[in-house]
Amino acid sequence: MRKTLLAAAAMALVLGPAQAADEVTLQLKWVTQGQFAGYYVAQDKGFYEEEGLDVTIKPGGPDIAPPQVIAGGGADVVVDWMPSALASRERGVPLVNIAQPFKKSGMMLTCLKETGITKPEDFRGRTLGVWFFGNEYPFLSWMSQLGIPTDGSDNGVTVLKQGFNVDPLLQKQADCISTMTYNEYWQVIDAGIPEEELIVFKYEEQGSATLEDGLYVLEENLEDPAFVDKMARFVRASMKGWNYARENPDEAADIVLENDATGAQTEMHQRRMVREINKLTEGTDGTLDLEDYQRTVMTLLSGGSDPVITKEPEGATTTVVTDKM
Repeated sequence: MRKTLLAAAAMALVLGPAQAADEVTLQLKWVTQGQFAGYYVAQDKGFYEEEGLDVTIKPGGPDIAPPQVIAGGGADVVVDWMPSALASRERGVPLVNIAQPFKKSGMMLTCLKETGITKPEDFRGRTLGVWFFGNEYPFLSWMSQLGIPTDGSDNGVTVLKQGFNVDPLLQKQADCISTMTYNEYWQVIDAGIPEEELIVFKYEEQGSATLEDGLYVLEENLEDPAFVDKMARFVRASMKGWNYARENPDEAADIVLENDATGAQTEMHQRRMVREINKLTEGTDGTLDLEDYQRTVMTLLSGGSDPVITKEPEGATTTVVTDKM
C-alpha cells in the first residue's frame, strides 16, 4: 500500500496540478434564442472547453441592460448593439468592441399595407412603434436623416414606446412597428397577417443600419495580457460555434431549445430564427470591419439637435483580441 501511495505521489509530481479552466461570464442582450446560437453551440460542442474556458452564459431580458451588468462586475464580456455601447461609453461606461460576429443589421420597420405607407416619407403623421432601452438610437437617427420630427406633430411621427412584442400592429395601435428579420416579423405572420399584407423598411437598405450584436468588454481589462488572451480564445471558440450553426442550423436551434429554461421557445420559431440569423453572420470571421464601424458612428452623429453621440468616439474598438486569433 505504501509503495502504491508513493508511486501515485510521484506521478502527481510529474504531471503537476490539473490546469483549471479560465472562467468567462457572457451576458446576452436578450433571452435565450437563436439570436445567440453561436455561443450555445460553442458551449454544447465543447469548443470553449477545447480553449481551456469555463463559460457561463447569462440570458438577458427586458429589464437587463448589458452595459449596466458589466459595469457592476456581473460579466466579463457582453453582447450589445453598437449604438447602445457607444452611447454608454460617452456616458462613462468604457465599453470597447473586441469582435463583431454580426456583419449585417436585422432591424426594420414593418407596416400594414392598408395604411397606404409605401415609402419612408409617408411616415409623417403616423404612429410608429419603437423599442427603447438603447434600441431606439438607430430609429431616431434615421428620422433625423429624413428630417422627420419625432414630437407627435402633424409633420412628424408619434413614437409609441413598444414592448418587446407585436401587439401594437395586431391591435392597430400603430401603423408600423419595430421588428427583427429573425424574430418579430415572423410573429406578425404567425399571428395571421400574411406577408402580402405587409411592407417592410430594412435599416440596412435605408442607409441607416448600425452594427448589432458585437462583443464588448471594459477598457481597463484590456490592459491585462492574460485577459486579452482569454478573450481571444473566447472569440475564436465563439466564431467556431457560429460557423457550426451556419452549417447545421437545425441542430443549432435544438441546442438553443435545450438551453431555454423558460420553455417559451418553439422548435419551428427557433429553426427559422437560426436560419435568418445565419444571413447576418455570413462573411465575417468576427473581426470588426472599420467601414461598418465608421458608418455606424456617422449615423449616430447625424441626429440633428439630438444626436445619439455628440462626438466621434476614441478608443471604442480594438483589434488586440482578434489579432491573437
